Amino acid sequence: MSSNSGIQIPSRLPLLCTHDGVLLPGSTMRISVDTARNMQLVKSRLLKGTSLKSTIIGVIPNTRDPEHDSDELPSLHSIGTAGLAVQVVGSNWPKPHYTLLITGLCRFRVTQLLRERPFPVAEVEQLDKLEQYTEGGQADGELGELSQRFYQAAVQLVGMLDMSVPVVAKLRRLLDSLPRETLPDVLASMIRTSNKEKLQVLDAVDLEERFKKALPLLTRQIEGLKLLQKTRKLRPDDDKRVLAIRKGGVFPGRQFSLDEEVEDEDGDDTAMLEKKVKAAAMPEAALRVCLKELKRLKKMPQSMPEYALTHNYLEMMVELPWSKSTTDCLDIRAARVLLDNDHYAMEKLKRRVLEYLAVRQLKSTLKGPILCFVGPPGVGKTSVGRSIARTLGREFHRIALGGVCDQSDIRGHRRTYVGSMPGRIINGLKTVGVNNPVFLLDEVDKLGKSLQGDPAAALLEVLDPEQNHSFTDHYLNVPFDLSQVLFIATANTAATIPPALLDRMEVLQVPGYTQEEKVEIAHRHLIPHQLEQHGLTPQQLQIPQDTTKDIISKYTREAGVRSLERKIGAICRAVAVKVAEGHKEGKASLYLSDQNTENKEEDSGIASPPEMPIVIDHIALKDILGPPVFEMEVSERLTLPGVAIGLAWTPMGGEIMFVEASRMEGDGQLTLTGQLGDVMKESAHLAISWLRSNAKTYLLANGSADPLEGTDIHLHFPAGAVTKDGPSAGVTIVTCLASLLSGRLVRSDVAMTGEITLRGLVLPVGGIKDKVLAAHRANLKRVIIPKRNEKDLEEIPAHVRADLDFVFASTLDEVLNAAFDGGFPAAVNHPQVVSKL
Repeated sequence: MSSNSGIQIPSRLPLLCTHDGVLLPGSTMRISVDTARNMQLVKSRLLKGTSLKSTIIGVIPNTRDPEHDSDELPSLHSIGTAGLAVQVVGSNWPKPHYTLLITGLCRFRVTQLLRERPFPVAEVEQLDKLEQYTEGGQADGELGELSQRFYQAAVQLVGMLDMSVPVVAKLRRLLDSLPRETLPDVLASMIRTSNKEKLQVLDAVDLEERFKKALPLLTRQIEGLKLLQKTRKLRPDDDKRVLAIRKGGVFPGRQFSLDEEVEDEDGDDTAMLEKKVKAAAMPEAALRVCLKELKRLKKMPQSMPEYALTHNYLEMMVELPWSKSTTDCLDIRAARVLLDNDHYAMEKLKRRVLEYLAVRQLKSTLKGPILCFVGPPGVGKTSVGRSIARTLGREFHRIALGGVCDQSDIRGHRRTYVGSMPGRIINGLKTVGVNNPVFLLDEVDKLGKSLQGDPAAALLEVLDPEQNHSFTDHYLNVPFDLSQVLFIATANTAATIPPALLDRMEVLQVPGYTQEEKVEIAHRHLIPHQLEQHGLTPQQLQIPQDTTKDIISKYTREAGVRSLERKIGAICRAVAVKVAEGHKEGKASLYLSDQNTENKEEDSGIASPPEMPIVIDHIALKDILGPPVFEMEVSERLTLPGVAIGLAWTPMGGEIMFVEASRMEGDGQLTLTGQLGDVMKESAHLAISWLRSNAKTYLLANGSADPLEGTDIHLHFPAGAVTKDGPSAGVTIVTCLASLLSGRLVRSDVAMTGEITLRGLVLPVGGIKDKVLAAHRANLKRVIIPKRNEKDLEEIPAHVRADLDFVFASTLDEVLNAAFDGGFPAAVNHPQVVSKL
């Protein structure tokens, strides 16, 4: 059987479905018979047949697990191998079980399945007709070149093996005697390949395509053997372990396998560790410690408890990426495109990443920056860290620090303790396998403190560029260089981060999104993601931009987009129910009551599919999400004197804050409610003192010297359950009290923020962008801010600045004139006194 050109198979073949391998022409494999159909084929055809023709069967690859085999015949692969059953081995006790030894003859294609029981029989067409390219003729063009390259690669592979082994010498002789067209099948069955790769070779009916499929597999095996010879210094008797030779010989009825590396069961574990230590490219200090521990390990009996501890320590040392690193992708244009595709807005963060890339192009030894993203929840701090890693082409590892209260989580435990292990930093480096990953330290503002130490203090060494080049973990007890790691910390507020730790990081503020930005994010990212998560398509569900604006303004009140994504998910679930049930919806509402739906089903009898696409309007939105959660109540709450609107900053973003005041008969006392902090209480007392000293100027005294004479003042800051503090409510308290004492209404479209002094000056405050965005969300038209905060408006989007009227006040007189319709005239205009000290 020197060539397949003389093989003629019957036109009808019984089919044997195998799941544990792929039989190729020219190779031999053992097949375990464990399914009912295959068992019937063996009993009826092979055990009872008497002619040579009865031993030829078709072998079809089957990917179905035999343990989950059902009575139904699985879909057959279109191409199989006609094989000759050389041997049948088995018994009927305790249950029938057989093993077949089958040699592949040629390929065939299933043209028609004739029957399925008791075993499948099919009409087949023989495919391997190789008369046009036989041993005697020479092929021209690409096919001839491919066959020559394949033959040379096969000779090279065999030449790397030990020719003293008989089976290797026999294979070398077969390479010269076998026709070239049979080499892809024979070699693909011998070398280490997966079933999927063998299936690709089987499906390659065209000879030229078959050479192209098998040549990369052969090349990969050669490269693997080259690498094995480089990394392993072979002893004289080691060549036999490179080859795992199966019993039985080679082609046509035998096979052997090339394994990458076979461990010697009796090998010296300590010698292997020593090789790994020397190959790990450690710094001199770490290498010296490892060699010392190796010396101790060799003298130690394996029964000692310390043996396992020392062995684990050395394994950890060799697994760390002392000198392994990834190459940064420094294409600034590609980085900008990738960041813009992943995240909308966040210009400051993107600019900082592009600056780092630009400097890395000019200076290759740049240390990794230590950034801290501070912003409200849901604005994308964690996801932008992952995008930065993908942009740079680096590995990404996230370390959650929320609630961590033990410094050993950062620095690790000393090896004197039972169950000691490295800290999260070293464990993360071991996980990613490189020494320049992107580390995301999530929720660094929520670190705790306990009797086990302060993890924030342990982070000082990690996040200090002047110290982290020699970070010492308690477990390793040798320095490790962290200077190439790009650390990104995230926090909701910088107020709870210890000052020493905050000083070591470059803080980048991540403000909340405007309504327009949220709409853009929803239609670019959130809605497509939720549609994919719920198995819907844009042809089934459409959410117009007006509906998205209603969701943002009436059902969410946040700086980020998490609640918005949940609301979109709720809409997708509701639509998915209707699509799955197949009910037809009306145009007015997406939801009908259960009773009406039941009546409709009873009347129609057949459920009609919904009209596509389902468009969510404001009526459907109310049916799905319920009545609006947030209403714009600003104008309704400013119908009486003594009410003003302030602007506050919270870790969740900016908020508008109402300040209410009332007066009653009394003895001049001031009552403050609303869970106020000391700073806010002092602002209220400052406001009272300034109004009392300027009562005659602004005609607030009503004929008496003191406007509070015989009067008590009560100031309340809703909501009462929320703790409030800070100096920025000073101008709001003054405006509220001026409205109360004068009996005039504050404009309902005005919000204000700013700190006051006893002389009536307005001082700058922080969080201007978040506060202005909160005023814009509340549909306010005028915002009063301190004059010295005018520079902060550059961070605010242009369309927000265009919608608002900003008043920059340096004195309380300017604040009052802007807060009331027609101004707040004084009886006598005193010139502004400017200090010359």
